[in-house]
Parts: sequence; C-alpha cells; structure tokens
Amino acid sequence: MKKLIVNIVMFLTVLGAYSQNFNGQAIYQSKTSMDFNFEGRDMPPARVKMIKERMKNAFEKTFVLNFNKTASTYKEEVKLEQPGQTGGFRFAFGGGGDDMYYKNIKEQRYSSKKETFGKIFLVQDTLKKIDWKLSGETKKIGDYTCYKATATHKREERAFRMGPPTREDRKNNEAKDQQNKASAKEVDSTKVTSNSLFDRMEEPKDVVITAWYTMEIPISQGPAHYWGLPGMILEIQDDRTVLLCSKIVINPEESEGVEEPSKGKKVNQATYDEIMEKKMKEMQERFRSNSRSGGGFQVRIGG
Repeated sequence: MKKLIVNIVMFLTVLGAYSQNFNGQAIYQSKTSMDFNFEGRDMPPARVKMIKERMKNAFEKTFVLNFNKTASTYKEEVKLEQPGQTGGFRFAFGGGGDDMYYKNIKEQRYSSKKETFGKIFLVQDTLKKIDWKLSGETKKIGDYTCYKATATHKREERAFRMGPPTREDRKNNEAKDQQNKASAKEVDSTKVTSNSLFDRMEEPKDVVITAWYTMEIPISQGPAHYWGLPGMILEIQDDRTVLLCSKIVINPEESEGVEEPSKGKKVNQATYDEIMEKKMKEMQERFRSNSRSGGGFQVRIGG
C-alpha cells in the first residue's frame, strides 16, 4: 500500500509536467458473454451453430478512445456488415456508426451522440463519480504495470432475453395470469405477464466493476463512461462485458483530436431515458402478439 501511495504522488507530479499538447489514442476490444437457449425449436445443429456465431460476432466490437489531458471521445470502429448479420438489432437500440461518447473530466460532464430508433440524440449531463476502492494488486497489460480498483453500482440498463419463453417462464406466467383473473382489481396492462420479449426483462442488479489502470499514463481517463482513477484505465470488467486495451499510441504524428459532438436533439439523461422507456413499451406491444405464437430463440445479453 505504501508503494501505491508513492506512485500516486509520482502520478500527480508527472501529470503537472505534461504539456497541454499531450494527446493519444487507445484501442479497446469489447466482449459480452451471452446465454443461449434454443428450447422449443427443432433446429438443425448447423443452423444453431450459425446463429450462435453471428450473435457472438455482434457483441465483439472494437472501440477507439482519443484523449488529451482533460477530455476524450469514444466511438466504435464499425466494420462493414456481411449479409445476414444482426445490424437491425443494433440500429433499433443504438450503437450506430456515428455514435460518439465525449467526456470532459475537468468540467465533469459528458455529451453522448446516439442514433436510436432512426433519430439522433445528443445526451448531455454531469459525469457520475465512481466510488473506486484502490488496491495494491498489480498485473501487466502489454508493457504497462497496472493496479486494480473495484467499485459497485446498480446496472441501469435491464438485461433481456430474446425469443420464446422457457417452460419455467410459461409456468410462472400461467400462475400469475390465474391470480390476475381471480383478482377483482384492474391490472395495468403493462404489468400483466405475457410471452413478450420485453415482459421477460430482468431488473437492474448490483454489479461489481473491476478496473486495471496504469500510472505510467498519468491521466484520469478510460473507455466509455469509466474515469476517476489515478491513471489510464486499460481494462474494465463490468458484469458480462470486458473492455481490454490492445494498443496505445502517445502523441501520434497524425491525431484525430478530441472534438465534442454537436449534432442531434439535445436532452439530458433523464429525458432520454423517458423517451427510451416509451419506445420500449411501443415495441413491447408489437412483439407481444408474435411472441405468443412461439418460435425463435433466447439470448440473455449482459453488460
């Protein structure tokens, strides 16, 4: 722990010595694990394997973080999709090729440009501070010595499963439907159980974030919305999603720079969340009738 304290002091000293022209670029590989369930579908093994491979590829992405001393931009390095890939799913829920997340750690704010349901939003709000717990545990990522830090938070986005319900889902739904019929009270239609994809969403839960940061790059930056450590974050494990830095270039000869996005309808995070909730309910109604007929497959997406 004494070594960690000494290194933090060195971090502050080196940070003060960095010039205003300091900048860099980091490449992150993102992987999200998934639970597949093809129950109720008489599908050839080759078809199942193909679907699993396509979904796996859809949730393995590459991101680029351009940064300087005080700000950064984070966006996906989008590859051309092959025929049959799951681009439509990403289009509906966000993650378009022009999406960008900008965060300014000096001013503690962010601007997130998102294309969702065919519309472009610019979500602007205050950065949330992460209550990191520092550890003296170390490991090497590339040539950098990294320190471990952890934090606990409640996942705001709910995980969901695609496709028809399992036998357990049907059993629970039948029991709840009987209770609803026996009750004389009117039940909100949005709370009645069904076979809909969105009716089977899993509520947010407390998850542990594990970060590995290096004080050899003395800036409080990291991928996506992660920040606030005494050094550059090179790896994040947040529930089922892992972000791992595969390449860093400091002061490259040609730099993209860090420019805050300005295109899109400006809203704060709360307003954007309300819009998303409304759209999800609309999609819920559309999926409800299709899901009752069965078929399809299930996948639980985390992270």
